[in-house]
Amino acid sequence: MNIQRIDTIPERAGDLPYAPAVRIDAPATMYFLGGATALPLYHKHPHVPEECVLPDDIVEQTHRVMRNIQGVLEHLGLTWRNIVKTTNYLTDIRDADLMHATMAEYYQGWTPAATMVAVNNLSSPGARFELDAVAMGPHPA
Repeated sequence: MNIQRIDTIPERAGDLPYAPAVRIDAPATMYFLGGATALPLYHKHPHVPEECVLPDDIVEQTHRVMRNIQGVLEHLGLTWRNIVKTTNYLTDIRDADLMHATMAEYYQGWTPAATMVAVNNLSSPGARFELDAVAMGPHPA
């Protein structure tokens, strides 16, 4: 399977923290990763206040979100390079630069196609960032 970034202006690729498009060649399986916030991936519903204590710092929240997604990827036998599309939900668009810089630590040079949306609230009080993703991988054995 071949996954590659598509740039309409290749010399400007470094200016974007995401890809304008991603191309996938070969038979593959699509995985839709549900939205993850900084809460533990598995937590009770309705929410239990003791489980829903979040740091205010966007960098720490982004690390927690990325670790939640990474756990799903590892369970599937995938890596960050298998992510082809994300939607990033922020409660404060001014956090975008810190969020992107923190996410880059996980992607290590890969930039999937992405959409960013500013929202009023997320699923739990104090959550500032949520990420959902589409990944492509080889067919399971």
